Amino acid sequence: MSSNSDSPLVIGVDSSTTSTKAIVVDRDGNVVAEGRADLEMLTPRVDFYEQDPREWWRTTNEAITQAVGALGTADRARISHVCCTIQRQSFALVDTQGSPLRPGILWLDGRATEQVRRLGSEELHVLSGFQPDVTPSFYKIAWLHDHERETLEKAARIVGVHAYLAYAMTGQWIDSKGAADSLGLFDMSRQDWSDQLLEMAGLRRDQLCDLVEPGSVMGTVSPEITTGWGLDQKVELVASCGDGQAAALGAGAIGPDEAYLNMGTALVAGVHSPSYEHADVFRTDAAGIPGHYVLEIVQNSGAYLAGWFRDKLGRPELGGTPDPELERAASAVPAGCGGLVTLPYWNAVQSPHWDPIARGAFVGLAGAHDRAVMYRSVLEGLSLAMARNLKGLQETTGVPLTSIRVVGGGQRSPLWRQIMTDACGVPLTEVKQSEVSAMGASVMAMAAAGAYGSVEEAASAMAQLGEASEPNEDLHELYGELAAVQEKLYPALREVFEAQYAFSQKHPLHH
Repeated sequence: MSSNSDSPLVIGVDSSTTSTKAIVVDRDGNVVAEGRADLEMLTPRVDFYEQDPREWWRTTNEAITQAVGALGTADRARISHVCCTIQRQSFALVDTQGSPLRPGILWLDGRATEQVRRLGSEELHVLSGFQPDVTPSFYKIAWLHDHERETLEKAARIVGVHAYLAYAMTGQWIDSKGAADSLGLFDMSRQDWSDQLLEMAGLRRDQLCDLVEPGSVMGTVSPEITTGWGLDQKVELVASCGDGQAAALGAGAIGPDEAYLNMGTALVAGVHSPSYEHADVFRTDAAGIPGHYVLEIVQNSGAYLAGWFRDKLGRPELGGTPDPELERAASAVPAGCGGLVTLPYWNAVQSPHWDPIARGAFVGLAGAHDRAVMYRSVLEGLSLAMARNLKGLQETTGVPLTSIRVVGGGQRSPLWRQIMTDACGVPLTEVKQSEVSAMGASVMAMAAAGAYGSVEEAASAMAQLGEASEPNEDLHELYGELAAVQEKLYPALREVFEAQYAFSQKHPLHH
């Protein structure tokens, strides 16, 4: 891999739910080496998702060692900084030595529905930036207070993945404002811990880390660790942010008119904001740009739903992987599927309703509809929901979008990418780098290394953009009509979802 030989090199890490990726990057955003290590997820009960926190550090150490090991001696000597973006809303309880007292609880864990219903309110949404939902750690910490109080009270620290890695590398209990916010314990407008939320969750202030600005140097990585990586020089650890915020930086989406869109397992989109905003349509995160925010749309049923359809209703031998035959057939179906509408809430609904018991629906099925029509309707349903959420985001900020930077595996489907472009009515520009969150961490590290004057400057310079898909105005208008139909479905079905949930609690589906 080619590199600017006059440039410092930095290590960007993305510690996600299923794997940790490390990339070594130069000042132009070129990836010169990479490494990867996989993590296992534990599912001890239905809706319980956990991980051994020690795996967060093991995989980070392994991925970095692998990436550095792919470099020559001269390139290794150019490495000066490391920065780790992380899976958000996942956390651990640890003792004074950093040893976990129980498995870490992950962001997709759904055990805290009762706590969400009991504690969630619009007041807490405005305070924390997060809607009442099972994702924020706050409600799962409240679950621990109700069910494992002794362990919660005994914990020396409650830490997200970022703070856990920072302690492993530097021996300090310190965290970045851009990562600690995801515990859901922030007064988000101040980007600091909230005494009110700590009291409600049953926590003490001394159980939380000290906070620093994202992009600042947190400390020096232990020489014992850097020697293990194959490095002789001092390496500084840079304070990072969550993987969604990092993806925005990696995509170079830093202006309020520039959105990023991750067409991954979930659909996630957002924009930077210099001021604190809150609305139903997005949750608010602390950004990787100091003092800024990311206004983030979340739809948990993204590429997952397209894969589910191919797996359950497609060709079994493909195991849910992309099916060129189905793509071709769906491409031949007229836009709008004759009025068939998909409500894409297979994994509940986040933006804009935040209802953990909502479910998906095909509405308007008829005998004339085949797999191709249904599949296209799924892709349209996901895209219409995202377009409506982006419209709500623009109405809140008052800033029209001029560009959407698109990442994630879903964009590799030309059909889905064009449907998304036509539904949104804004050009979708490809980001060439594949590990966009790790690239965002590299952006922050490169700014800290002094190669650029700010995180924003580094993000603009290091993003590598590809082709843009342009919207078809006639189809944009057609999708606007269909979106008006889709918008009526959730209010009409909300009471049905409640009745179905009550029924499922009495008569659960067993496999």
